[in-house]
Formats: sequence, structure tokens, C-alpha cells
Amino acid sequence: MHPRGTVAMLAKLVAFDTTSRNSNLPLIEWVAAYLADHGVSARLIHNRERTKANLFATIGPAVDGGVVLSGHTDVVPVDGQPWTTDPWTLTPKDGRVYGRGTTDMKGFAAAALAKVPEWTRGDLKRPIHLALSYDEELGCTGVGGMIDWLAKSGLRPRAVIVGEPTQMQVVTSHKGGIIGTATVIGVAGHSSQVHRTVNAVMYAAELVAHAVALGAEMRSGRHDPAFDPPYSSLQVNIMHGGAGGNVVPHEASFFWEHRGLPGTRLEDCVDRLGAHAAKVLLPRMRSVSPATDIRIEVLAKIPALAAEPGSAAETLALRLAGRNATEAVAFGTEAGYFQGLGIPTVVCGPGNIEQAHKPDEFIALEQLAACDRFLDRLTDECRTPSD
Repeated sequence: MHPRGTVAMLAKLVAFDTTSRNSNLPLIEWVAAYLADHGVSARLIHNRERTKANLFATIGPAVDGGVVLSGHTDVVPVDGQPWTTDPWTLTPKDGRVYGRGTTDMKGFAAAALAKVPEWTRGDLKRPIHLALSYDEELGCTGVGGMIDWLAKSGLRPRAVIVGEPTQMQVVTSHKGGIIGTATVIGVAGHSSQVHRTVNAVMYAAELVAHAVALGAEMRSGRHDPAFDPPYSSLQVNIMHGGAGGNVVPHEASFFWEHRGLPGTRLEDCVDRLGAHAAKVLLPRMRSVSPATDIRIEVLAKIPALAAEPGSAAETLALRLAGRNATEAVAFGTEAGYFQGLGIPTVVCGPGNIEQAHKPDEFIALEQLAACDRFLDRLTDECRTPSD
């Protein structure tokens, strides 16, 4: 079956450029108006600057035992990528639809929103909640306001389904993550005066080398075969520093990310980077100038999703997806935040994570149709009174 309603809704969502650097309010306000047209009121939970917002809406009776369908509205940039289609215009081709966010993850949101007219017919016995967030792509930094509100709301859902792309497999475990920067402040000068200067780039490189050693230690440490790769990791993905070929650089910085298996204390790697800076690097730097410094800053932390065998969310999602086994993934999601509220949570959505963040991002129509079938079964489930 061609998922026409879902595709039409996806075309509307893709047309909003919700790159994380932009406001997501045009999309969120459009969704709120669409819900209002169907008699559904939406709560917007804004950021401090009121430039972005989460959306939470309940369809059906105000009773316990509902299901939360969660997804993020922001997407990654297209800058510098060799797209062959307009990333902000949904383009069908060969059983696929192309556009930024089709897989990650507006496809799931579109499928859920396309079901709203059916859900508002008045025959739901248990509610379906829609939760749309912002700034997931910046380290899940936007969902916190909605989590805080949900904790105080008095709502007691029985399950959360986060619709990140899993090819409609039921994921019950994923790694956690912590990201940040390290900034090295040295002493600038002419490159011939090495005894009077402190080369920030070279000291930053030493700290990166320590990060490489920590990453190697993780590779040889605890393994969990459910994950690919089966170990925790520490990476340096961006580095800056230097102004001229004969100028000792005053400042250098790099961006690091740590992905840890469930049960890993994510802060441990930050502590170890800081200890190496304090005990090994800074004494040498400050023997030249006490004004030198190394600052390690945490920008965001993403909790892991821990498996809860037999949970209400796992049992429900396996039944809806028609599957007998669960999966684990290496990428992070907002699922751990909901699990932290004590709500059983899984990740299950259309699309393949291999298409995420790439030029010519696409989702197969078959995946959208599978998501439609999943939500049809959820509809039937929520038409049944709770036990």
C-alpha cells in the first residue's frame, strides 16, 4: 500500500528548514495549528529565548496507560554536501522519497501526524501522546524542558516509542554519549623563541594523543556483542589552532565525543582527560607562564538506553512491529531521558540510519508503509480498554 497520507505530510514537514541553527517554531506552530483544526490542543514548551519549542499533545481520553510517540524536529545542515535534489522539497524517485530529514526523522513524525484525523474520531479508550522536540542533533539539548514538564504533569503513560530510524526493528538498548571541547591557552610569539613561548597546538596535540590512548583502552576493555562496535569509544572530530607558519599559536581547541556502553559512567573519560592535563601538561606549560591554561568543557550528555526485558514498551512494540527479537544500536537518542522518568521506552521507526546526515538523504516508501501498519495496530490497541 502506498502511504499517500504520510508522504503528503512528510512533504510539508521537509519543506521547513529546521536545521538546528534555525528556529523550529514555523514547523511547530504549523503542527499546533493542524492539531487544533482537528480539535487537539498542543502544549508548547519554549527555550529560554523563545526561539524554539517542544510540542506535547494528547489525543484521546485523559487516562493513564497511553503511549507516547516521540521524535525530534531538527535536522543536520546540508552545507557543502553534493545534493542532486532540492533538500527542502520532497522528491519521489524509484520507490523512495528524497529530502533532508526524510529518514532522520521527519518520516516518523509525518506518519503519526497523518493518523491524527483517525485518532480524533472519538473511539480511543487510551490516549496517544505526541512529543516533538528540538536540538536533538546538538546533543539532545532541547528535550530537557519537555522532560521536566512531563515529570510534573501527572501523566502516567505505559510506554514511549522514539521513532528514530531502525527499519522498524525494536531497539531496547543504545549507547550513551557525552560531548564537549578542550581549549588550550598558551603563549604566542615568534617561532624562533621556543623557550619563551608555549605552543597551544602542540599541547593540544598531546592531549589528543592521550584521548587516542584512552580510546584504545576502551577497545580492549569491556565488550557487549549486542553493539556494533561492541565497545565504548572516544573520538576527536574537530580541531582548530594556529595563525601563521612562523607564529607560535596562543590558542588551540578540539571537539571530543565519548560514546559509552550502557552502565558506563560517561564522566570518567572527562575526568581522565582533565587529570592528564592537570598532572602532565599544565606543570610544563606553567613553568614558562602561569597564565597558560587547559579548559575542558562538557556541552551535552545523552543518557544510554538500558534494556528492560519484558517491559511494557518492549512487549507492545514487538507485537506492533510483528517481531520476536529486540536489537541494540550504537547511535544515541532521546529515549534515555524518558526512561529516566521511569517510563518503559523503546526506539522503533522507519528508515535506515545509514541514510542519515548524508547528501540525497532518502526513505523508502516501503518503510513508511511499514510504519503506517505499525501505527494502525497501535490505533487498534488504544481502542481497547485497559485491563
